[in-house]
Amino acid sequence: MASSTHEASSSALGYLFQAQLALLELLRGAEERPDGAISLELHDDVAWEEGGRPVDLLQVKHHIRGVRLLGDMDDDVWRTVRSWMDTHDPGDACGPWLTLVTTQRARAGSAMAALRLPGRDPVAALDLLTAAAQGSDAKATRGARERFLGLPVAERAVFVRRMRVIDGSPTIDDVDRAVRARLRAGLPQGHENPFMRQLWAWWYEQTVEMLQKRRTSVSVDRLMAAVSRIRDDYTADRLPTLVGREDFPARAEEDLADACFAHQLRWVGAARQLNKAMVDYYRAYTQTVEWLEDDLVGLDELARFEGNLSDEWEREFDWMLDDLGEDASDAQRERAGRELLRKTLDQTRYQVRERYGEAFFGRGKCHELADRGRIGWHPDFVDRVAALTRAARA
Repeated sequence: MASSTHEASSSALGYLFQAQLALLELLRGAEERPDGAISLELHDDVAWEEGGRPVDLLQVKHHIRGVRLLGDMDDDVWRTVRSWMDTHDPGDACGPWLTLVTTQRARAGSAMAALRLPGRDPVAALDLLTAAAQGSDAKATRGARERFLGLPVAERAVFVRRMRVIDGSPTIDDVDRAVRARLRAGLPQGHENPFMRQLWAWWYEQTVEMLQKRRTSVSVDRLMAAVSRIRDDYTADRLPTLVGREDFPARAEEDLADACFAHQLRWVGAARQLNKAMVDYYRAYTQTVEWLEDDLVGLDELARFEGNLSDEWEREFDWMLDDLGEDASDAQRERAGRELLRKTLDQTRYQVRERYGEAFFGRGKCHELADRGRIGWHPDFVDRVAALTRAARA
């Protein structure tokens, strides 16, 4: 059982590494292939495409630190060779490049070292790989070695000439650092961590779409557009949205059912809006915490924004009381409160930053203020909040 669990975790780690490496590879090859795109599990583990045609097939191998050097008789080598023979014609001189990307270092004097970039020597690699295929007696690689040796000599030479090796690739622990290094000039100074969290979240969305075949590949242009869009959120007049609707946990609805702002909604007959209000409240609250932790916004900015919301609400609340009069029925008071709620949540006059106009944040902040009892919807909300507080303390 322990061995099976270890194998499963290693495989999972390998797949995760493969997805992460694809982003690094897209950045690494952007200058060489500005019109290119990267695919996952379509033509190979990872593949470069140009004009929808695969031009470089990448077999990706991940090993933990401390693993020995990569030799020509190793399983990784012959599993890779077999995969390439299975999926593409080995003797196609116009076929795609065949690239092995591994976290291991190629052993000096091996075919893998001869195929290393730069300074490839495919002639020497052919002799070395042929010798390794002939000299090994490993049962696990016998099928691949026999097929390789069974290729006509000219075809085998073409096959090896298309091979390349990128060894010493960053491990899964180092990929993020390598991506940051590639983006160094484009990282928002002082806010690198939240930027990278957003970039990785975007990339995982692209990965899922590729694995589910909803998208065949991600182009260099698409990646650079995403990097630019995310970076723009870190300018002086904007903020990044770090919490989505999908981040609202199922348990939160139960946790917030007895919150003050939820009671305030019920008092004006707006129970149908409870779920949406809870989502807005949760997103705005969590968003604020993350902004503060990442030093993206100041307490003074938030206080000013809340003050503007409170001031706008107070003006409308006073108009509501004037219009109602002292003889208004309970139904009229409830209806008036509901209209005030709708009007307040719909207003977009004030924003925490000039170009940050996400509606959920303003709505959520209003619910947060209502939760503190600073604002309310029902004409008698002050007395009702006080009664709610006394009951909670009893």
